[in-house]
Amino acid sequence: MSTSVLPPEGPNDEPVRQLPLVFDPPKGRGKPPRHLADLDLAERVALLTEKGLPGFRAKQVSHHYFARLATRPEEMTDLPAGTRDELVSALLPDLMSAIRTQEADGGTTRKTLWRLFDGALVESVLMRYPSRTTMCVSSQAGCGMACPFCATGQGGLQRNMSTAEIVEQVLAGSRALANGEVPGGPGRVSNVVFMGMGEPLANYKAVVGAVRRLTAPAPDGLGMSARGVTVSTVGLVPRIRQLTEEGIPVTLALSLHAPDDELRNELVPINTRSSVAETVDAAWDYARVTKRRVSIEYAMMAGINDQAWRADLLADVLNARGDWGWVHVNLIPLNPTPGSRWTASEPADEREFVRRLEAKAIPTTVRDTRGREIDGACGQLAASDA
Repeated sequence: MSTSVLPPEGPNDEPVRQLPLVFDPPKGRGKPPRHLADLDLAERVALLTEKGLPGFRAKQVSHHYFARLATRPEEMTDLPAGTRDELVSALLPDLMSAIRTQEADGGTTRKTLWRLFDGALVESVLMRYPSRTTMCVSSQAGCGMACPFCATGQGGLQRNMSTAEIVEQVLAGSRALANGEVPGGPGRVSNVVFMGMGEPLANYKAVVGAVRRLTAPAPDGLGMSARGVTVSTVGLVPRIRQLTEEGIPVTLALSLHAPDDELRNELVPINTRSSVAETVDAAWDYARVTKRRVSIEYAMMAGINDQAWRADLLADVLNARGDWGWVHVNLIPLNPTPGSRWTASEPADEREFVRRLEAKAIPTTVRDTRGREIDGACGQLAASDA
Protein backbone atom coordinates (compact mmCIF):
# COMPACT_ATOMS: atom_id res chain seq x y z
CA MET A 1 0.00 0.00 0.00
CA SER A 2 1.27 3.43 -0.76
CA THR A 3 0.62 5.22 2.53
CA SER A 4 3.40 6.17 4.89
CA VAL A 5 1.73 4.57 7.88
CA LEU A 6 2.15 1.38 9.82
CA PRO A 7 -0.87 -0.75 10.84
CA PRO A 8 -2.57 -1.14 13.37
CA GLU A 9 -2.77 -0.53 17.18
CA GLY A 10 -0.41 -0.56 20.11
CA PRO A 11 1.59 1.55 22.58
CA ASN A 12 4.86 3.21 21.68
CA ASP A 13 6.32 3.44 25.15
CA GLU A 14 8.93 0.69 24.91
CA PRO A 15 12.57 1.23 24.01
CA VAL A 16 13.75 0.15 20.60
CA ARG A 17 15.90 -2.96 20.32
CA GLN A 18 17.71 -3.47 17.04
CA LEU A 19 18.86 -6.99 16.26
CA PRO A 20 22.29 -7.44 14.71
CA LEU A 21 23.10 -6.94 11.05
CA VAL A 22 23.75 -10.21 9.23
CA PHE A 23 25.75 -11.17 6.17
CA ASP A 24 24.68 -9.37 3.03
CA PRO A 25 24.36 -11.92 0.18
CA PRO A 26 25.51 -11.18 -3.35
CA LYS A 27 23.00 -9.79 -5.83
CA GLY A 28 21.37 -12.19 -8.26
CA ARG A 29 19.88 -11.80 -11.71
CA GLY A 30 16.72 -12.78 -13.53
CA LYS A 31 13.44 -13.96 -12.02
CA PRO A 32 13.06 -15.33 -8.49
CA PRO A 33 13.66 -19.10 -8.37
CA ARG A 34 10.55 -21.28 -8.55
CA HIS A 35 9.42 -22.16 -5.04
CA LEU A 36 6.67 -24.52 -3.95
CA ALA A 37 4.63 -21.52 -2.75
CA ASP A 38 4.47 -20.35 -6.38
CA LEU A 39 2.95 -23.68 -7.45
CA ASP A 40 -0.09 -25.79 -6.78
CA LEU A 41 0.44 -29.38 -5.70
CA ALA A 42 0.30 -30.79 -9.23
CA GLU A 43 2.89 -28.26 -10.38
CA ARG A 44 5.15 -29.17 -7.45
CA VAL A 45 4.96 -32.81 -8.48
CA ALA A 46 5.81 -31.86 -12.06
CA LEU A 47 8.80 -29.79 -10.93
CA LEU A 48 10.29 -32.71 -9.02
CA THR A 49 9.67 -35.04 -11.94
CA GLU A 50 11.48 -32.60 -14.27
CA LYS A 51 14.49 -32.82 -11.99
CA GLY A 52 14.45 -36.62 -11.91
CA LEU A 53 13.12 -36.77 -8.36
CA PRO A 54 10.09 -38.72 -7.09
CA GLY A 55 7.06 -36.48 -7.59
CA PHE A 56 5.06 -37.96 -4.72
CA ARG A 57 7.55 -36.43 -2.29
CA ALA A 58 6.16 -32.98 -3.14
CA LYS A 59 3.27 -33.46 -0.75
CA GLN A 60 5.61 -34.32 2.11
CA VAL A 61 7.85 -31.30 1.54
CA SER A 62 4.77 -29.08 1.25
CA HIS A 63 3.46 -30.41 4.55
CA HIS A 64 6.78 -29.64 6.23
CA TYR A 65 6.81 -26.09 4.86
CA PHE A 66 3.22 -25.08 5.58
CA ALA A 67 2.20 -27.25 8.53
CA ARG A 68 5.50 -27.71 10.39
CA LEU A 69 7.12 -24.46 9.21
CA ALA A 70 10.26 -26.41 8.41
CA THR A 71 12.75 -25.38 5.72
CA ARG A 72 15.93 -27.33 6.53
CA PRO A 73 16.55 -30.85 5.22
CA GLU A 74 17.58 -32.13 8.64
CA GLU A 75 14.13 -31.25 9.97
CA MET A 76 12.43 -33.55 7.43
CA THR A 77 13.38 -36.94 8.79
CA ASP A 78 10.57 -38.76 6.96
CA LEU A 79 12.29 -38.02 3.64
CA PRO A 80 14.97 -40.45 2.37
CA ALA A 81 18.38 -39.30 3.55
CA GLY A 82 19.85 -39.81 0.09
CA THR A 83 17.51 -37.38 -1.68
CA ARG A 84 16.53 -35.07 1.19
CA ASP A 85 18.88 -32.25 0.21
CA GLU A 86 17.88 -32.43 -3.45
CA LEU A 87 14.17 -32.38 -2.67
CA VAL A 88 14.48 -29.36 -0.42
CA SER A 89 16.76 -27.56 -2.87
CA ALA A 90 14.28 -28.16 -5.69
CA LEU A 91 11.17 -26.99 -3.85
CA LEU A 92 12.47 -24.59 -1.21
CA PRO A 93 15.18 -22.40 -2.78
CA ASP A 94 16.33 -19.39 -0.76
CA LEU A 95 14.20 -16.37 -1.64
CA MET A 96 15.30 -13.67 0.80
CA SER A 97 17.65 -13.00 3.66
CA ALA A 98 17.06 -10.81 6.70
CA ILE A 99 19.41 -7.83 6.76
CA ARG A 100 18.11 -6.21 9.90
CA THR A 101 15.29 -6.61 12.41
CA GLN A 102 14.21 -3.82 14.72
CA GLU A 103 11.98 -4.36 17.73
CA ALA A 104 9.67 -2.13 19.74
CA ASP A 105 6.74 -2.53 22.15
CA GLY A 106 8.65 -4.98 24.29
CA GLY A 107 9.56 -7.12 21.29
CA THR A 108 5.97 -7.62 20.14
CA THR A 109 6.50 -5.34 17.12
CA ARG A 110 9.25 -6.58 14.79
CA LYS A 111 10.12 -4.84 11.54
CA THR A 112 12.42 -6.78 9.22
CA LEU A 113 14.34 -5.50 6.23
CA TRP A 114 14.80 -8.24 3.63
CA ARG A 115 17.16 -8.47 0.71
CA LEU A 116 15.66 -10.43 -2.18
CA PHE A 117 17.68 -12.67 -4.47
CA ASP A 118 18.49 -9.79 -6.84
CA GLY A 119 19.40 -7.27 -4.16
CA ALA A 120 16.01 -5.51 -3.98
CA LEU A 121 14.99 -4.42 -0.47
CA VAL A 122 11.55 -4.94 1.06
CA GLU A 123 10.07 -4.80 4.53
CA SER A 124 7.61 -6.75 6.64
CA VAL A 125 6.25 -6.10 10.12
CA LEU A 126 5.01 -8.56 12.74
CA MET A 127 2.65 -7.11 15.36
CA ARG A 128 1.52 -9.26 18.25
CA TYR A 129 -1.53 -8.35 20.31
CA PRO A 130 -3.24 -10.27 23.11
CA SER A 131 -5.85 -11.77 20.79
CA ARG A 132 -4.10 -11.97 17.42
CA THR A 133 -0.84 -11.64 15.52
CA THR A 134 -0.77 -9.61 12.32
CA MET A 135 1.81 -9.67 9.55
CA CYS A 136 2.06 -6.58 7.36
CA VAL A 137 3.65 -7.71 4.09
CA SER A 138 5.11 -6.06 1.01
CA SER A 139 3.90 -6.98 -2.47
CA GLN A 140 6.38 -4.97 -4.56
CA ALA A 141 9.94 -3.77 -4.18
CA GLY A 142 9.16 -0.08 -4.18
CA CYS A 143 5.94 1.40 -5.51
CA GLY A 144 4.91 3.13 -8.71
CA MET A 145 1.90 5.03 -7.36
CA ALA A 146 3.99 8.13 -6.47
CA CYS A 147 1.89 9.32 -3.52
CA PRO A 148 3.95 12.29 -2.27
CA PHE A 149 3.54 11.61 1.47
CA CYS A 150 4.70 7.99 1.22
CA ALA A 151 8.30 6.87 1.79
CA THR A 152 7.91 3.94 -0.58
CA GLY A 153 6.31 6.04 -3.29
CA GLN A 154 9.19 8.48 -3.18
CA GLY A 155 11.60 5.73 -4.21
CA GLY A 156 9.68 4.47 -7.24
CA LEU A 157 9.04 0.90 -8.35
CA GLN A 158 11.85 -1.63 -8.75
CA ARG A 159 9.84 -4.77 -9.49
CA ASN A 160 6.90 -6.95 -8.57
CA MET A 161 7.43 -9.64 -5.98
CA SER A 162 6.61 -13.26 -6.70
CA THR A 163 3.85 -15.16 -4.93
CA ALA A 164 6.43 -17.12 -2.95
CA GLU A 165 8.32 -13.99 -1.89
CA ILE A 166 5.07 -12.61 -0.49
CA VAL A 167 4.14 -15.87 1.23
CA GLU A 168 7.61 -16.31 2.72
CA GLN A 169 7.23 -13.08 4.70
CA VAL A 170 4.26 -14.63 6.50
CA LEU A 171 6.03 -17.96 7.00
CA ALA A 172 9.06 -16.17 8.43
CA GLY A 173 6.81 -14.48 10.96
CA SER A 174 5.15 -17.79 11.77
CA ARG A 175 8.53 -19.40 12.36
CA ALA A 176 9.59 -16.55 14.67
CA LEU A 177 6.44 -17.08 16.72
CA ALA A 178 6.77 -20.86 16.78
CA ASN A 179 10.40 -20.61 17.85
CA GLY A 180 9.59 -18.35 20.79
CA GLU A 181 11.40 -15.32 19.34
CA VAL A 182 8.41 -13.07 20.07
CA PRO A 183 7.30 -12.47 23.68
CA GLY A 184 4.07 -14.21 24.61
CA GLY A 185 4.97 -17.81 23.94
CA PRO A 186 4.60 -19.91 20.78
CA GLY A 187 1.85 -18.85 18.37
CA ARG A 188 0.79 -18.51 14.75
CA VAL A 189 0.03 -15.62 12.45
CA SER A 190 -3.73 -15.03 12.47
CA ASN A 191 -4.01 -11.96 10.20
CA VAL A 192 -2.20 -10.72 7.11
CA VAL A 193 -2.49 -7.18 5.78
CA PHE A 194 -1.15 -6.22 2.37
CA MET A 195 -0.16 -2.77 3.60
CA GLY A 196 3.61 -2.91 3.27
CA MET A 197 5.66 -1.69 0.34
CA GLY A 198 3.93 -1.56 -3.03
CA GLU A 199 0.43 -1.36 -4.49
CA PRO A 200 -0.97 -4.89 -4.14
CA LEU A 201 -3.44 -4.67 -7.01
CA ALA A 202 -0.68 -3.50 -9.36
CA ASN A 203 0.84 -6.96 -8.78
CA TYR A 204 -2.53 -8.63 -9.06
CA LYS A 205 -1.66 -12.17 -10.15
CA ALA A 206 1.03 -12.70 -7.52
CA VAL A 207 -1.05 -11.14 -4.73
CA VAL A 208 -4.14 -13.23 -5.48
CA GLY A 209 -1.87 -16.27 -5.75
CA ALA A 210 -0.43 -15.46 -2.33
CA VAL A 211 -3.92 -15.05 -0.83
CA ARG A 212 -4.94 -18.42 -2.23
CA ARG A 213 -1.77 -20.04 -0.91
CA LEU A 214 -2.20 -18.51 2.54
CA THR A 215 -5.81 -19.61 2.80
CA ALA A 216 -5.60 -23.10 1.26
CA PRO A 217 -5.41 -25.92 3.84
CA ALA A 218 -2.09 -27.74 4.29
CA PRO A 219 -0.29 -29.17 2.40
CA ASP A 220 -1.56 -26.86 -0.37
CA GLY A 221 -1.16 -23.76 1.80
CA LEU A 222 -1.03 -22.27 5.29
CA GLY A 223 -4.70 -22.75 6.13
CA MET A 224 -5.54 -19.22 7.27
CA SER A 225 -9.06 -17.80 7.16
CA ALA A 226 -9.67 -15.48 4.22
CA ARG A 227 -11.49 -13.21 6.64
CA GLY A 228 -8.17 -12.61 8.36
CA VAL A 229 -6.62 -11.22 5.17
CA THR A 230 -6.86 -7.56 4.15
CA VAL A 231 -5.86 -6.38 0.68
CA SER A 232 -5.23 -2.67 0.39
CA THR A 233 -5.30 -0.49 -2.69
CA VAL A 234 -5.05 3.18 -3.58
CA GLY A 235 -7.88 2.60 -6.04
CA LEU A 236 -7.06 0.59 -9.15
CA VAL A 237 -10.69 0.38 -10.20
CA PRO A 238 -10.42 -2.36 -12.89
CA ARG A 239 -8.52 -4.55 -10.43
CA ILE A 240 -11.02 -3.90 -7.61
CA ARG A 241 -13.75 -5.10 -9.95
CA GLN A 242 -11.66 -8.14 -10.89
CA LEU A 243 -11.11 -8.95 -7.20
CA THR A 244 -14.87 -8.68 -6.67
CA GLU A 245 -15.31 -11.70 -8.95
CA GLU A 246 -12.52 -13.84 -7.45
CA GLY A 247 -14.71 -15.43 -4.81
CA ILE A 248 -12.20 -14.84 -2.00
CA PRO A 249 -13.85 -13.09 0.98
CA VAL A 250 -10.86 -10.94 1.95
CA THR A 251 -11.35 -7.48 3.42
CA LEU A 252 -10.80 -4.69 0.93
CA ALA A 253 -9.10 -1.57 2.28
CA LEU A 254 -9.35 1.51 0.09
CA SER A 255 -6.73 4.18 0.76
CA LEU A 256 -8.89 7.18 -0.03
CA HIS A 257 -7.18 10.01 1.91
CA ALA A 258 -9.44 12.70 0.41
CA PRO A 259 -13.17 12.89 -0.45
CA ASP A 260 -12.76 15.38 -3.32
CA ASP A 261 -11.00 14.98 -6.66
CA GLU A 262 -9.03 18.22 -6.44
CA LEU A 263 -7.10 17.13 -3.34
CA ARG A 264 -7.02 13.42 -4.11
CA ASN A 265 -5.43 14.09 -7.50
CA GLU A 266 -2.52 15.57 -5.57
CA LEU A 267 -2.32 13.00 -2.77
CA VAL A 268 -3.07 9.89 -4.85
CA PRO A 269 -2.10 10.55 -8.48
CA ILE A 270 -3.92 7.46 -9.77
CA ASN A 271 -7.11 9.41 -9.01
CA THR A 272 -6.61 11.29 -12.29
CA ARG A 273 -7.52 8.01 -14.03
CA SER A 274 -10.49 7.06 -11.84
CA SER A 275 -12.30 9.74 -9.86
CA VAL A 276 -13.34 9.54 -6.21
CA ALA A 277 -16.87 8.67 -7.34
CA GLU A 278 -15.69 5.85 -9.64
CA THR A 279 -13.32 4.49 -7.00
CA VAL A 280 -15.89 4.51 -4.20
CA ASP A 281 -18.45 2.94 -6.55
CA ALA A 282 -16.06 0.03 -7.18
CA ALA A 283 -15.50 -0.39 -3.43
CA TRP A 284 -19.24 -0.30 -2.77
CA ASP A 285 -19.78 -2.94 -5.43
CA TYR A 286 -17.14 -5.12 -3.75
CA ALA A 287 -19.04 -4.87 -0.47
CA ARG A 288 -22.37 -5.57 -2.18
CA VAL A 289 -21.15 -8.71 -3.92
CA THR A 290 -18.91 -10.17 -1.21
CA LYS A 291 -20.98 -9.04 1.80
CA ARG A 292 -17.69 -7.91 3.34
CA ARG A 293 -17.46 -4.45 4.86
CA VAL A 294 -14.91 -2.21 3.16
CA SER A 295 -12.36 -0.28 5.19
CA ILE A 296 -11.70 3.30 4.08
CA GLU A 297 -8.14 4.22 5.04
CA TYR A 298 -7.64 7.93 5.61
CA ALA A 299 -4.21 9.23 6.67
CA MET A 300 -4.77 12.42 8.65
CA MET A 301 -2.46 15.23 7.52
CA ALA A 302 -2.35 18.56 9.29
CA GLY A 303 -3.91 21.32 7.25
CA ILE A 304 -4.17 19.12 4.17
CA ASN A 305 -7.15 16.78 4.47
CA ASP A 306 -8.28 17.09 8.08
CA GLN A 307 -10.71 20.01 7.80
CA ALA A 308 -14.14 19.52 9.35
CA TRP A 309 -15.89 20.21 6.05
CA ARG A 310 -13.94 17.38 4.45
CA ALA A 311 -15.24 15.03 7.15
CA ASP A 312 -18.78 16.07 6.23
CA LEU A 313 -18.03 15.55 2.54
CA LEU A 314 -16.49 12.15 3.18
CA ALA A 315 -19.57 11.05 5.08
CA ASP A 316 -21.83 12.28 2.27
CA VAL A 317 -19.78 10.46 -0.37
CA LEU A 318 -19.97 7.19 1.55
CA ASN A 319 -23.61 7.49 2.59
CA ALA A 320 -24.65 8.16 -1.00
CA ARG A 321 -23.86 4.50 -1.81
CA GLY A 322 -26.05 3.05 0.90
CA ASP A 323 -26.60 3.08 4.64
CA TRP A 324 -26.51 -0.66 5.31
CA GLY A 325 -23.15 -0.60 7.09
CA TRP A 326 -21.07 -1.37 4.02
CA VAL A 327 -18.15 0.76 5.10
CA HIS A 328 -15.93 1.62 8.03
CA VAL A 329 -13.54 4.58 8.16
CA ASN A 330 -10.11 4.00 9.65
CA LEU A 331 -8.39 7.30 10.42
CA ILE A 332 -4.61 6.97 10.55
CA PRO A 333 -2.36 9.50 12.27
CA LEU A 334 0.33 10.12 9.68
CA ASN A 335 3.67 8.52 10.41
CA PRO A 336 5.81 11.17 8.70
CA THR A 337 9.04 10.47 6.89
CA PRO A 338 12.17 12.47 7.80
CA GLY A 339 12.22 15.91 6.25
CA SER A 340 8.69 15.61 4.92
CA ARG A 341 6.31 18.58 4.86
CA TRP A 342 3.47 16.19 5.61
CA THR A 343 2.72 16.02 9.35
CA ALA A 344 0.10 14.40 11.56
CA SER A 345 -3.10 16.24 12.42
CA GLU A 346 -3.58 17.99 15.75
CA PRO A 347 -5.53 15.87 18.26
CA ALA A 348 -8.37 18.42 18.40
CA ASP A 349 -8.77 18.37 14.62
CA GLU A 350 -8.71 14.59 14.65
CA ARG A 351 -11.44 14.45 17.32
CA GLU A 352 -13.63 16.88 15.39
CA PHE A 353 -13.19 14.81 12.22
CA VAL A 354 -14.35 11.71 14.09
CA ARG A 355 -17.30 13.59 15.59
CA ARG A 356 -18.45 14.80 12.17
CA LEU A 357 -18.29 11.31 10.66
CA GLU A 358 -20.09 9.67 13.57
CA ALA A 359 -22.76 12.38 13.48
CA LYS A 360 -23.58 11.12 10.00
CA ALA A 361 -23.63 7.48 11.14
CA ILE A 362 -20.27 6.48 9.65
CA PRO A 363 -18.50 3.89 11.87
CA THR A 364 -15.08 5.36 12.57
CA THR A 365 -11.96 4.39 14.47
CA VAL A 366 -8.58 6.05 14.93
CA ARG A 367 -5.72 3.66 14.51
CA ASP A 368 -3.09 3.63 17.22
CA THR A 369 0.19 3.34 15.36
CA ARG A 370 3.16 1.20 16.14
CA GLY A 371 6.69 1.59 14.91
CA ARG A 372 7.41 5.33 14.85
CA GLU A 373 10.64 4.66 16.72
CA ILE A 374 11.73 1.93 14.29
CA ASP A 375 11.30 3.82 11.00
CA GLY A 376 7.67 2.76 11.00
CA ALA A 377 6.55 4.27 7.71
CA CYS A 378 6.63 1.78 4.87
CA GLY A 379 9.87 2.17 2.97
CA GLN A 380 11.82 4.12 5.58
CA LEU A 381 14.07 1.22 6.54
CA ALA A 382 14.68 0.22 2.94
CA ALA A 383 15.42 3.82 1.94
CA SER A 384 17.97 4.19 4.73
CA ASP A 385 19.83 1.05 3.56
CA ALA A 386 19.53 1.53 -0.19
